[in-house]
Amino acid sequence: MRVLVICPHFDPDPAPTGVVMTEIVHRVVEQGHEVEIVTSLPWYTDHEVEPEWRGRPWRTERTAWGRVTRVHPFPTDKRNIPARAFAFAGFTGLAGLLLICRRRRPDVVLAMSPPLTLGLPAWVAARVRRAPFVFNVQDIFPDVAVEVGAITNPTVIGVARWLERFIYRRADAVTVLSEDLAENVCAKIGHASETEVRVIPNFVDTERVQPSDRRNSYREDFDLGDRTVVMYAGNLGFSQPLDLMIDAARSLSDRKDVVFVINGGGSERARLEEVATGLGNVRFVDFQPAERLAETLAAGDIHVIALREGLARSSVPSKLYSILAAGRPVLASIDPDTEVERVLLTNRCGVTCPPEDTRAFVDSLRELLDDPESTTAMGERGRRFVESWVSPAGVATAYIELFEELRTSR
Repeated sequence: MRVLVICPHFDPDPAPTGVVMTEIVHRVVEQGHEVEIVTSLPWYTDHEVEPEWRGRPWRTERTAWGRVTRVHPFPTDKRNIPARAFAFAGFTGLAGLLLICRRRRPDVVLAMSPPLTLGLPAWVAARVRRAPFVFNVQDIFPDVAVEVGAITNPTVIGVARWLERFIYRRADAVTVLSEDLAENVCAKIGHASETEVRVIPNFVDTERVQPSDRRNSYREDFDLGDRTVVMYAGNLGFSQPLDLMIDAARSLSDRKDVVFVINGGGSERARLEEVATGLGNVRFVDFQPAERLAETLAAGDIHVIALREGLARSSVPSKLYSILAAGRPVLASIDPDTEVERVLLTNRCGVTCPPEDTRAFVDSLRELLDDPESTTAMGERGRRFVESWVSPAGVATAYIELFEELRTSR
């Protein structure tokens, strides 16, 4: 089977969605299939095209399993919403042109969102080549952008919602990460649509990420010593209200045995660093190489997941499963009755508090800090849970079975 994929990031770009798609592609290839990728030039780390990839609007490389075409992403300041919209349009248009000009007919076309706009060229390419079109939704747009206030213009919101429904209804299948997201998508598609909505969660690589000694070179590199590390590792953007971490550090400044680590980058980092000025118990650390993921997670004693109010029904942080694979407990500031809360409370591997509630967050954190035996047990239960979760090979198999099902129905 020949699979054509259009996605925003791919190896060596370290973006979380790029890591997910790279692993899925490699596992699909292991099962004997051919894959062609259309993606962006690497740009995620510093929000600009990496120096070694500059100079051309696109590049194509052949691999042992297919071909990868990388297109200029036209990166802009994430806080400049109109500029980002034009960047998405430019990337989508160029990627779409290359998709449609492909000579070889794919057996299926798979597109990853966000950005939502990638669904358009993928649908056109699938129609032209008479192949099934599968739309993989990692975060539901424009819901996320509306909730965080990134988009406020009613006309823009209306157009985005129209485009969202248009793509969903023209996909042969939409894949989402949880039942929450499935309900969201089904409500927008409506009962009359023949689109299949399928829950295929992101994988957990329990071989790559395993529990290990907290006293490691990461702690040495950033002078963390033997203190209790409260860590957030990931993107620092509008969706993550990490002022909670700064406020907690300020409230717990008398605890010399506790240090707060914010590991990552994004549009909010500079502001957060300014807010944390003068706090000796807060450390900011740059994104670490992918091969250092297990070590980074092991260095944290308590890991934080935080989403703004309303976002947990449109987004499932993939970092949750990696943290649990590392055998560490989670403190989640998140909407109730959503996927993250269900996983943590059902498996007793973490605690939750209402989103953007500083007092509740600090109180929950104090309880965890004062009961290290309980947090250790939470980490152990979390590890046992993810060992039964879907592996990378299992996720790839689920996609292949869906592709075959769609091809057969045609």
